[in-house]
This record gives sequence, C-alpha cells and structure tokens, in this order.
Amino acid sequence: MTRLEPETAERQPRGKSTVQEGRANQERDVKYSASTLLVEDDAEIGDLISRYLKANQFDVVVVKDGAAMDVALAERDFDLLILDLNLPGEDGLSICRRLRAERDLPIIIVTAQGEDVDKIVGLEMGADDYVAKPFNPRELLARIRSVLRRASAADPIEAGSARQVYKFSGWSVDLAAREVVAPVGMKVAMTGAEFDLLHALCEHPNRVLTRDQLISLTHGPTAGPFERSIDTLISRLRQKIETDVKNPKLIQTVRSEGYMFTTPVTRS
Repeated sequence: MTRLEPETAERQPRGKSTVQEGRANQERDVKYSASTLLVEDDAEIGDLISRYLKANQFDVVVVKDGAAMDVALAERDFDLLILDLNLPGEDGLSICRRLRAERDLPIIIVTAQGEDVDKIVGLEMGADDYVAKPFNPRELLARIRSVLRRASAADPIEAGSARQVYKFSGWSVDLAAREVVAPVGMKVAMTGAEFDLLHALCEHPNRVLTRDQLISLTHGPTAGPFERSIDTLISRLRQKIETDVKNPKLIQTVRSEGYMFTTPVTRS
C-alpha cells in the first residue's frame, strides 16, 4: 500500500512562491482540526482515510453503521460527515435523506466506481459532494476542503459587514449570510451546493451556461467529469424556487447546450 503523507509546506524552501502563498491563504479559509465523522464499514478503508485526514490536521471519528453514527452525533457536533453508501443495516442513501431533514450538516457521499445512479440519488437526497471508489486521498481532501469552505461561508457575519444581495422575481439572495428569501418573506433552506448554483445563475442571468461552466463555477478545481450532478442540482433548485417545476420559468433548459437563468437580476 502506498504510504500517505500529509500535505504540508515543511519540505519546501524557506522562500515561498506566489503559488504557495496563494495556497496558504486559501487553506486559512478552511477550519483546521475540523471535526469529521466517517461512516465506513470497511475497516481497512476507514483506517486509511482516518490516518490520512489526521495527518492533515483533521479530527476524525470512525463508525461502521448508521446506528453508531446516531450515537456519535448525539454525543457531539461535527463539521462534516463522510458517508459510505454501501453500509450494513440502514443504507447510506436513507441516512443521507434522514440527516438532511434533521440538520444542516455538510455531507460527502462515497460511492462504488461507475455507480452513477448512486451519485445522482445521493445528490438528490441532499449530499453536498461525492467521491467514487477507488479514489486518491488527495482528491477526497480537496473535496472536503471545498465543502468546508462553502459551509464556513455560511457562518454568522459580523454586525456592520457589507452585504451583497441579488434580487429576482421577488426572491432575494444574501451572499454574505448565504440566505435565500422567497417572495412571501420566508427563508428557504438550501444546501451549500444549491446555494452556490443559484449564486452562479444570478451572476450570469440571460446567458446560456454549459454544464462544464456550471461545474466550474460551483465546484472549482475539485470538480469531476460527472455532468449529471449539475442536472440533479438544477432539479433540486427548481423544486425550491419554481412555481411549477414541470414548467419552469426561471431556469430554462437549452437543448444540447446547458441552462439559462431567464429573469432580470439586480444586485445591491
């Protein structure tokens, strides 16, 4: 087995390059020692992931099934859940659906290679991201940091901080607070991925965006080639902002090209 090493700058020369400085600034945006709950019934894989994340300054608790996960969640708070879908007892998809209804906990699902259906359904259930086995631990680490950055952006903002708000069709999207308010004045709960997608659409109204562009805008450099994930997010977002999901007016599908946000958007 390949030995895994933490990502540190200790082996680098004393003088930092511009790239290294940019990376360091980026990583300061993510909680180090982030508490992570890993639900994985394969002891070898669980130990591999746990050791790698701990070497990269994460606090990791490993459990083998949904029942043990519930106990761990009752005992303490976690910043992130890494959830294998193929579990004994309650399966990962059921757990994902249940947790999303109960709490706003970032979730990364782990699927078997080639199981596109699991990826689609997992995202529909509210997962924030996914990684397919077998995976490079560095890819998992990058996805974890990306999800945590999105989650940390939703932390309460300081009083007096500048607020940027998009408005469209009676809706408002507060970027600083990461809050979405419906025309009736009610806040609409969204996952980090859903909010990032809506943000991307608001920034590019009345313009066709391909799936690749949307993946890049919402996931950045950690994005994989799985275009159907955007289709799933679009479907989830439509369910929350469209009056008639079967006849969407705000997010239009442009055949063979992508999607268009077809409503005037203002920014204040």
